[in-house]
Amino acid sequence: MKRKLATIKPAKGKLGILIPGLGAVSTTFIAGVEAVRRGLAQPIGSLTQMGTIRLGKRTDQRSPLIRDFLPLANLDDLVFGGWDIYNDNCFQAATTAGVLDPKLLKAVKPLLASIKPMAAVFDPNYVKRINGPNVKQGASKWDLAQALRQDIRDFKKSSGAARLVMIWCGSTEAFRKPGAIHATLQSFEAALKSSHPDIAPSMIYAYAALQEKVPYANGAPNLSCDVPALLELSRKNETPICGKDFKTGQTLMKTILAPGLKARMLGVSGWFSTNILGNRDGEVLEDPESFKTKEESKLSVLDHILQPKLYPTLYRDLYHSVKINYYPPRGDNKEGWDNIDIFGWLGYPMQIKIDFLCRDSILAAPLVLDLVLLMDLAQRCSTLKGIGIQEWLSFYFKSPITPAGLYPEHDLFIQLMKLKNTLRHLKGEDMITHLGLEYYD
Repeated sequence: MKRKLATIKPAKGKLGILIPGLGAVSTTFIAGVEAVRRGLAQPIGSLTQMGTIRLGKRTDQRSPLIRDFLPLANLDDLVFGGWDIYNDNCFQAATTAGVLDPKLLKAVKPLLASIKPMAAVFDPNYVKRINGPNVKQGASKWDLAQALRQDIRDFKKSSGAARLVMIWCGSTEAFRKPGAIHATLQSFEAALKSSHPDIAPSMIYAYAALQEKVPYANGAPNLSCDVPALLELSRKNETPICGKDFKTGQTLMKTILAPGLKARMLGVSGWFSTNILGNRDGEVLEDPESFKTKEESKLSVLDHILQPKLYPTLYRDLYHSVKINYYPPRGDNKEGWDNIDIFGWLGYPMQIKIDFLCRDSILAAPLVLDLVLLMDLAQRCSTLKGIGIQEWLSFYFKSPITPAGLYPEHDLFIQLMKLKNTLRHLKGEDMITHLGLEYYD
């Protein structure tokens, strides 16, 4: 029996994608969308473009593509803009990043070269290893927020976009914990006006987006939209938020492997992880404060998946360490090593070794595509836009945002079930429980 359908407005007109940080991830995403639109490549890695969704019983044999099942924005309707501390247009930035083949970049050059960054909100106290000339000036952080709001309005007008989504693809900021100034919208706005040092640039972007009723997704581990003040604003303005920290390389492997070890009740005594990468992200993470932000995001995953309080014999004494090393020759091609010490029947030890030679931006770009399309869907959906946090999008993040008091779900397979069941719910389809007993009645 079908459930009551949610009201979802049609995806009419252009969808504007606004990106703070037009570096390797952003330019790989934009170039990739244009390559797909021109028929030069396939959107591999994108669940919304290549994934299917099962509806009803297995015997019904109904598994449409997700993009056909839902009224998602069409790739041809996407337009792009953003901010960066450097003046390079997106073609120049993509060339510097060195992620994509020069022939492919040349084929999509007209679009990339036309996208020039707006002056960015930047604070060297939050990102210490890089600096650039294309930075906004303002008497206060409140003034900077108003300038960003004007940028958003100007872009919407100049691009002809009917709707907007903002997704943070900027650098990892220095570690901060939420304080009194983040507790309410009133205290947050007062802190903006006084230029309080604990208001990070990413928070200013999130505030500007939410005030303009633009959905905001956080692709970095920064404390950004996940503070009570901005959760309050999200609900007040019925504007979706989600985050944080794109789940791409090493952590993706953890959220695939750790649920399998736990499912088989195999113990884990140690998990040592180290990475080398040479892009701008690696340079920024050389700063201990920025690394602390990333480390917190990476370390939380195993604890939530393995649940040592429920399984003390198997996971209570797990030693978990994460290291990141800046290595310029590697560029965007990150390498992650994992040594996992496990134990099985009667406590006998075993080991697993993983050497993942991945491409950071290649893994992140399809996540950006999915997130902007699904956040736009959420903003058009009567069921989703008013709830603020879009926890059903946890599938894409290392540190999913959840309401206060609710622990995040990190198991990749549970996250995928949550995502697809949400989509089924929106369209009035039955949830898939995988019980299967109905086939044997």
